[in-house]
Amino acid sequence: MPGGLYGSSNFALRLIYEKVVGEQLKRLEEARDPSVVYVTDLVSCTHRFHMRKLYPELAVAFEPPMVLGDIVHWGLEALFKERGFDVEVEVSRAVYVNDKMYIIKGRVDAIDKSTGTVVEIKTARLAVELPKDHHVKQLNIYLELTGYKRGVLVYITPDRVLEYSITKSQVDLEFEVRELLEDKYRPRYPWECTYCAYRKLCPFYIPEHGRRAQ
Repeated sequence: MPGGLYGSSNFALRLIYEKVVGEQLKRLEEARDPSVVYVTDLVSCTHRFHMRKLYPELAVAFEPPMVLGDIVHWGLEALFKERGFDVEVEVSRAVYVNDKMYIIKGRVDAIDKSTGTVVEIKTARLAVELPKDHHVKQLNIYLELTGYKRGVLVYITPDRVLEYSITKSQVDLEFEVRELLEDKYRPRYPWECTYCAYRKLCPFYIPEHGRRAQ
């Protein structure tokens, strides 16, 4: 009943909004920096990286599926921290392409230093075709950046909770950055256009291209 006993106070909503959007706003200047490459840039549509450098504000979003994913991350990271894991670990490395330096940056969800295990948390609408190729590649890049050899992918979906162990595969970071700069994959996966924040400005946008859950 609007305005009555159950009128909105915006108390919890404001806390969540400030946390989710605040984190994105803090990274806007960094997102503009042409020398900064995020790990996620290396596993997704290469043109998105170039669009973000021009229009970083378009990526600021507050969507329920994204918020739900963030909340799941916060909860599991708190649990891992209780068990002695390091959480939200910033990782980076400099690579050179055509004599120019680029900084690869990422944030690992959790690391168990006692066993040398890197943990990556994912949420999904459906538990199909898991683990996803781009998630495995992302975790392998984190293993390359941290020097650890074992990774774990944890999936939380509405009907399943799954875990996959990943053994490190070699990743050539310089090669990956070079392909990103050369804009080789537009998009990399059929479903990316549907979820892309830059689709209204992108010359490579394919409407309704392979609509499916990530």
